[in-house]
Parts: sequence; structure tokens; C-alpha cells
Amino acid sequence: MAEDHDELADAQWAHWQSTYSAHPGMYGEAPSAPAVYAASVFRAAGARDVLELGAGHGRDALYFAREGFTVRATDFSPVGLEQLRAAAREQGVEERMTAVVHDVREPLPLPDGSVDAVFAHMLLCMALSTKEIHSLVSEISRVLRSGGTFVYTVRHTGDAHYGAGVSHGDDVYEHGGFAVHFFPRGLVDTLADGWNLNDVHAFEEGDLPRRLWRVTQTLAR
Repeated sequence: MAEDHDELADAQWAHWQSTYSAHPGMYGEAPSAPAVYAASVFRAAGARDVLELGAGHGRDALYFAREGFTVRATDFSPVGLEQLRAAAREQGVEERMTAVVHDVREPLPLPDGSVDAVFAHMLLCMALSTKEIHSLVSEISRVLRSGGTFVYTVRHTGDAHYGAGVSHGDDVYEHGGFAVHFFPRGLVDTLADGWNLNDVHAFEEGDLPRRLWRVTQTLAR
């Protein structure tokens, strides 16, 4: 099963590479609604530096930079991040932006307590196992400063695509070439162990529409 999961992860990397190459800036330039929300939450908490996981071609990372945050953007797609870097230069925010290729199945390349806030829009619900998701959230708690804020979104088991397409086990289903780990509510709750779970907000996005939760949690001071 572990070997099959590794093969799926490799296939997803190749799929995202080709998708970003074929469709540069595929999500447009406007920030996502969760990023706009996160910026206001981060600002209210006094955050100055933001780590975005799964930044892709950078629409949200660029928005955070334009809003005055120092941004560290990571993604496993070099193609997506090169598009982000080019856009940062065009928008004049490259001095506030660092983009690093990184696979979140590996430890985050940051020191302990080095960022004020973390944002991840639909990154946790990619082709990651439940064990890998728990390990990633543990890494996020490691790199966040005391009282830091984590905002993430995930598609959940109420989504129309849950149970459709190719099943890879562990609530992971592949549809149209994209594999998604659909979250039951219990997983959100267990990921908040040791955190303050501030908000779980249900919302919809896209034409299907996709059904997601936006989760806000903070580290205890």
C-alpha cells in the first residue's frame, strides 16, 4: 500500500507539472476568498510573516505580499513557482517573496518558531495519507511562533466528488486526473489536538461546486 501511495504521489506531481505548463496562471490573478479572510485574521493577530504551503502559481502568496506581509511560498511544482516568481517581479513584490520547491511529505525547511502564520488552500486535501497529514500539521506547529495562526481549507466528505472516480483508499479519490483526500469532520478535530480550534466554516467554490471547510486554529501561547 505504501508503494502504491508513493506511485500516486509521483503521478500527481507529474500531473500538476503538466497542468501548470499547459495552463499558466490557471487560477487567475485574483486571490481566493479564503486568502482574503486569512489576511484579515493574520493582520488582526499582528502577524508579519506568512508561510503558504501549496502556493502553486502564486495568486494568494502574491496577494499576501501586496498586503505587506513577508511571504515564504512553497510548492512541489517548479513550474508553478517559476510563474509565481515572474509575477512577483512584475508586481514589484519580489523583495517580500521567497519561493521554495518543497514536498510537504518531507519536514518543512524552516527553523522552529520562525513564522507568524501559515496558510494552505486545499493543500492538506491533496494526495496525502492521513498519517502524512498529521505529520505535516505537527511540522506546522513546530515552525509557528507561540500564538501563531494556521488557516487551511479542505474538501470534505459532503463534496459531490466524494466516493466518485478511482478510489485509492484512506478517503482519497481520483477524478479527472486529480486525487483528493476528502476530510471527515473527525479528522479536522484530531488535527486540532494541542491547538485552539477557533472556527470551522463551510463554504462552496467553483462550478461543481466544490464543498469545503475553512479551518482557523491557533497555537496556545
